[in-house]
Amino acid sequence: MNIEISEVANLPSRFGNFKVKAFKEACRDGCKEHLVIYKENLEETPIVRIHSECLTGDAIGSLKCDCRDQLEYALKLAEQTNGMVIYLRQEGRNIGLLNKINAYALQDKGFNTIEANHQLGFEADQRTYEVVPYILKHFNIKKIKLLTNNPHKISSLDDIEVVERVPIIMNSNVHNEDYLDVKKDEMGHLF
Repeated sequence: MNIEISEVANLPSRFGNFKVKAFKEACRDGCKEHLVIYKENLEETPIVRIHSECLTGDAIGSLKCDCRDQLEYALKLAEQTNGMVIYLRQEGRNIGLLNKINAYALQDKGFNTIEANHQLGFEADQRTYEVVPYILKHFNIKKIKLLTNNPHKISSLDDIEVVERVPIIMNSNVHNEDYLDVKKDEMGHLF
């Protein structure tokens, strides 16, 4: 893997005081810059959230998903438990912002999240996680408690022992109920 790593910086936030480090990954489609948000005194087996970028949810507060709620919960938990959030730059399940908005437009016409991706020529979920073991090994982490509902994240962490899956259950709303049902019923998410 060709990865450039930043220095460590302080990040005081409304969720706590964290350290941050960026990992710039050279990919076939360019570069992706991922962010690791963590407590200075990480637990030996920390709670780790692998969170994929969602501009519309994380930054703007879209109600079509539960991404912002999950991110905020993960940051609060990282503060309380000396944990970590790995923020992966994989917008729209790794189809990019433009295609994600096109998928939203298809969803407005009645397609579900998977059908919309398929209409655009993409798989249901194009995210990859091979950079995560690299990042965890950089921090000398061999075992984690993984904060996720996604079984694919668990199975994709080569050489990292997931000693526990910690569920991350958020309240639904009228705008994301169908989205969450599709994640559970068609993508196998564990709710």
